[in-house]
Order: sequence, then structure tokens, then C-alpha cells
Amino acid sequence: MSVLDDVQAMYAADTKGMLKSLWELPGQCARAWELGMAAQLPPAGQFKHILVTGLGGSAIGGDFLRVYAARRLGVPVVVNRDYVLPEFVGPHTLVFAVSYSGNTEETLSAYARAREKGAALVVLTTGGRLGEMARQDGVPVITVPGGIAPRSATGYLFLPTLAVLYRMGLLPDPGQEVHECVSLLQSMREELKPEVPRDSNPAKMLAAGFYNRIPVIWGSSGTTEVVAQRWKGQINENAKAPAYWNVFPELNHNELVGFEFPGELLRRLYVVILRDPHDHPRVQKRFAITREIMEGAVAGVVEIMARGSGALARLYSLVYIGDYASVYLAMLYGVDPGPVRVIDTLKARLAEE
Repeated sequence: MSVLDDVQAMYAADTKGMLKSLWELPGQCARAWELGMAAQLPPAGQFKHILVTGLGGSAIGGDFLRVYAARRLGVPVVVNRDYVLPEFVGPHTLVFAVSYSGNTEETLSAYARAREKGAALVVLTTGGRLGEMARQDGVPVITVPGGIAPRSATGYLFLPTLAVLYRMGLLPDPGQEVHECVSLLQSMREELKPEVPRDSNPAKMLAAGFYNRIPVIWGSSGTTEVVAQRWKGQINENAKAPAYWNVFPELNHNELVGFEFPGELLRRLYVVILRDPHDHPRVQKRFAITREIMEGAVAGVVEIMARGSGALARLYSLVYIGDYASVYLAMLYGVDPGPVRVIDTLKARLAEE
């Protein structure tokens, strides 16, 4: 029996419930939208920019927002992964301070600086020090459920921001897109769950392609770029393995040239091209040419097409299969996908100082 078909063994190896979190993602997205629609709003203002500050799993929702809002919002969205803030932040900036734990030191620092600079603030967290500070300061807090890994909480750390921006009159109503996204994920989990055999499960087949190889994930600027970034991070954290990402058309101007040497290493690369029907027509042509160039140099090249009609459904359809594949890859390597001991060690050593 294949490791990926031993369902009981996979659940037993998954001590942090990553598979359970994946199964529950549709419900999480529905609940996250409700939380955003019920949240207290910051004071209205003439905002010139929106900034999301956070790290890791608490920042990826900001990247989802940045890509989603680029063609719908009249002001730029910037994602900040740092202790400090860009100089432009001030009274005309709306800041979402996002920390699932509420104790991320970089986010606490950025939150304090945003307050000093007079920015409008909304906090997303399960609690922790960030929640305490925000309540003391009278800043709106969207309290999301705890108990899962931050990287499993993308619905909670992204969809409330859409609801807030819609209610503030900054975004068109995305409610129908949210409902379509939830429905699509409910359907997809029946295809991707552990009980579906490897030969019929797209995520398991992807994991098999990644096994003992280095995944290279390519997206397209403005559509799937953030999904490529997400896949890379999920493979790192869940499978404890390296992965790399880039975007079209930029990669055609540099990275593509770097697939000649060393040949023995290139044959260990497995390339995934993430596609969306709304990719620029010239980028779609680049996909075909690039695949033709690459196929003889690397172990494999596969394309994954987004599903759904709305932007949110298409985004999460690709996120979902990548998340599942990263957990299945962990199973192939015989590693528990949940713990991130290296990060825990780093935080402990920083705390000592």
C-alpha cells in the first residue's frame, strides 16, 4: 500500500490536525466573512493607501488582499513584513495589524509605530498582547478563533479585511464571490481528502511529483503570483523541504536563462505553472513557449488551472490543492506536517536576548 493511501497512518502522523484544518477551510471562510461583516469599523477617512502588517501565515492574507484589490480598489495595498513602517504611513493610511497569536514581535512594533503616526487601525488576532494593546487604545479588534496553525488560518486572516473595506465603501460587495468560494471548496475537498486514492487525487499526485525533487512554482503577476508564494511557504513549513517561486512575465527575463547548468541538479527540479483564465493573453502565450523550453531540462512540468468564476474562488481553488499537496508531501517524507521546530527554536533564542 502506498503511504498516501494509508489513511489511518496519515491522520495518526498529523499531530497538529493539519488535515482537519484543511477539511474545515470552507467553514472557516464562511465564518471569517461573518466576523468581518459584524466587526467594529475604524473612523472613516480619505485614505490614500492601505497597509497590512504581519509575518508568515499572518501576512499571506495581506498578499491575497493586495492581488485581489489591485483591479478593484482606487488606492494601493502594501504588505509590510518588518518591525518598522514605510515613511508614507500617516493619518491617510488604513492599517490592518495582523498576528494570529497576537504576540509577533515585529507586528507589535509596527502597530505601535502606526499609532504614533496617526494611522487608522484594525487588528486581526486571536488575542495575545496585540489584542490587549488594541483594546486599551480603543482600536477595533476582529477576534478570530484560535487553536490552529497560523498558516491554516488564511480565511480568518484575509476575508475580514474584504468585509471591512466593503463596509467602508472602498470595495464593491464581494459577498457573492465569498459564497461561490465556500461552495467550490466544499466540492473540492471531496476530491482532495485523504480517503481519495492517490491515482484519483490531484493533490496526492502532485506530492508524488515533488517527492525527492525541488518544487519550483511559477505564477503570473496580478493573478496567481500570491498563490505561487503560498505554495512555496506551505512546502517549507509542512513538508520541511525547500521550494522556490517566481512570476511571469518577469521570470522570462532572467530565471529562464538559468536552466542549463548543472544538468544533474536541473533534473531534480519539478516545475508547476499556476494558471488563471484571466491571465494576460501574452502571458498565456509565454506559458506554452516556456513549457516547451523547460520540459527537456527538468524532471517534470505540470500546469494547474484555477477553477470557479469569481476571483476569490479561482484564488482559493489553487491555494487548496497546494495546501493539500504540501501535507501529502510531508507524509511521503515521514514527517509530521504540524510542528515548525526550527521557527520555535529561533523565537526562543530571540526571547533569551
